[in-house]
Amino acid sequence: MDKSRISIRPFTLSDAEDFFTWASDDKVTKYLRWNTINSKEEALKYIQEVAIPQLWRRSICLDYRSIGYISIKPESGCDKHRAHVGYGIGVEFWGQGIVTEALKIAISSVFKELPYLVRLEALVEEENKGSQKVLEKIGFVKEGFLRKYGFNKGEIKDMFIYSFLVTDENVAREFPSRALAQVVIMNASVWRK
Repeated sequence: MDKSRISIRPFTLSDAEDFFTWASDDKVTKYLRWNTINSKEEALKYIQEVAIPQLWRRSICLDYRSIGYISIKPESGCDKHRAHVGYGIGVEFWGQGIVTEALKIAISSVFKELPYLVRLEALVEEENKGSQKVLEKIGFVKEGFLRKYGFNKGEIKDMFIYSFLVTDENVAREFPSRALAQVVIMNASVWRK
């Protein structure tokens, strides 16, 4: 896959038809916390009421056409330094490295756009091997196994938790002053306690 064909951008209402194409597939939504989209009207409503208003939800695009999404959702209050990562892509694009490339772009962007973020977290169901491979390729660290942790599609599931820090190698290489600043901030906060 030519990486120059892959981009991420905010959703627009004009994405509704493309969004419906992949979000109406049960294989795509199997591990997502939201349900399969059943109509173009529902797709438009979802984009309008969920995707666009969310602080950091982007369309994964191939040749500028929406084929998936990435969501980075920061916690609030004292935990706003931490954000949850989610993503999905149309089945016809699985296994081509598109999500891996899109997540690299997203990580670089989100640490610039939300300078208070220090940690990204991803929760992945035990049987979702494809998603685990994507995270590990990018440099996410598998921190642990959470038994009966996440509720999805009517079941409580075992999950792995992965993390990526602003000081991790890929980000530190791209934004060395940002990574160093975070280390100083984190060390200063430890000394205050």
